[in-house]
Order: sequence, then C-alpha cells, then structure tokens
Amino acid sequence: MAVSNILEKRIQYRIKKSTDFVFMLPDFLDLSDRDQVMRALRKLISKGLIIKVGQGVYVKAEKSILSGKIIPQISLTEIGKAVAKKLKLKVIPNKYEVWYNEGKTTQVPTGNVISVLGRINRKISFNGVYIKYETVRNKAKYYKYN
Repeated sequence: MAVSNILEKRIQYRIKKSTDFVFMLPDFLDLSDRDQVMRALRKLISKGLIIKVGQGVYVKAEKSILSGKIIPQISLTEIGKAVAKKLKLKVIPNKYEVWYNEGKTTQVPTGNVISVLGRINRKISFNGVYIKYETVRNKAKYYKYN
C-alpha cells in the first residue's frame, strides 16, 4: 500500500470521527508534509467526502436530497464563523443583525456578512455565494444607528 493511501485513510478517519465540520490545512500537517496532505485532500474532494470552500479551508460534505449534488453539511454562514473561530477571532453580531433585532429596520439580514474583532483576509465561497468579513474596531461607534 502506498504511503499516500495510508495518509489519505488517516485524514479520512480524522474527518469522519471529528465533531467539527470545518477543517483547515494546519489541522492535518502533523500527519505529513504540506504537499502530501494537499494531495490526499484533493483525493478526498474527488471522492465527495469534503468540499474546498477557500484556500486551505475544507468542509464535510453530503449528497443533496433535492439535486443529488455534493453540498456542505452546514450553511455558508456557519462555515465563515467556524473559520474565524479557528483563526482565534471573536465573532460578534453585525450591525444589520443588531438593527433588525432592535426593531430599527425590517430588512432581514442575509447572514453573508460576518463581523469579527480583529483582522481577517479570507475568501469563503460555495457555488458562487461569498462570505464577507467585516473588521470591527470600535464596537460602540459601530452599533450606533444613524
């Protein structure tokens, strides 16, 4: 059995046994070097076990009941929040969610904007839908409604 097959089985086992849905490349670098891990992850993508939603960001996948296509097991908003938490950034409600919950607007937030305390530069997307990260520095000024 080739070394890449063993590594692929180890990564597959780790993904299936994990309670997390989102995985990043550093989660697997203790198993082997970067190139071999990337090769094994590409094989798992082709098998439909995971989906790549960003650079170094992978999500557990499942087959859609409606279309039969491979889709993430959790929503794109939850994926974006999980990525921010893995990068040790605090996720806070964005101003649109706060305004909606306070009754200052009736427009329902889409959930595609995630506010974090700190800086993040990631592109998370699936099927043409993107997550936008918003950096918050001054919470009091940020939540003020004009």
